[in-house]
Amino acid sequence: MSDQNSNEELTPEQKNSQDGLDFQIVIQNVVASVNLFTTINLTDVFQHLIDEDDLEVSYDPEKFPGLIMKLTQRRISTLVFSSGKLVITGAKSTMMVHEALKEIIKILRSTGTTIDEEAEVTIQNIVASGNFNNRTINLELAAMWLDNSMYEPEQFPGLIYRLPDPKTVLLLFQSGNFVCTGAKTEQQVHLAVRRTYDSLDGIEAFDN
Repeated sequence: MSDQNSNEELTPEQKNSQDGLDFQIVIQNVVASVNLFTTINLTDVFQHLIDEDDLEVSYDPEKFPGLIMKLTQRRISTLVFSSGKLVITGAKSTMMVHEALKEIIKILRSTGTTIDEEAEVTIQNIVASGNFNNRTINLELAAMWLDNSMYEPEQFPGLIYRLPDPKTVLLLFQSGNFVCTGAKTEQQVHLAVRRTYDSLDGIEAFDN
């Protein structure tokens, strides 16, 4: 009984590792929206930050309503809007989103922006890539048996598979490589990949 309980407490990533499955998952991008619950004078922010060495900032309200701020060392970009809303892209983990946000808030405060409330952070999308344990995929067979899948090799070399739970989309390639999008947490990425792997294995879609 204790072994069963211990097994149930494993994260999807730990479960995959325990089962000898190394999907070589790499988080490529985490996109998050943020509400700072304040108003921001973008012209003032731009004027304060334009000469900062560790930042790249651009602001042209006639072309785009937001200010673009790039943290050059972290390679993270942020869209800053006068409503106090932000969009953060380029992070490699949810932890990196929160670390970058602390830096962004510090920068905005240095320009005179008042931020009193705790920021509300929502992870909108995690994009990850990996490989199905070095097993190649028969995409024609997968397209035939997988529900919610689409495969049109004349237009795109990969199979598009929409997984209902967790709600994600996986791009599957004959080489066994994949791209997973739509997850809200890293655990959802590992769970979606495992469930897709099990589905492919169940219909004998792996060629090796």
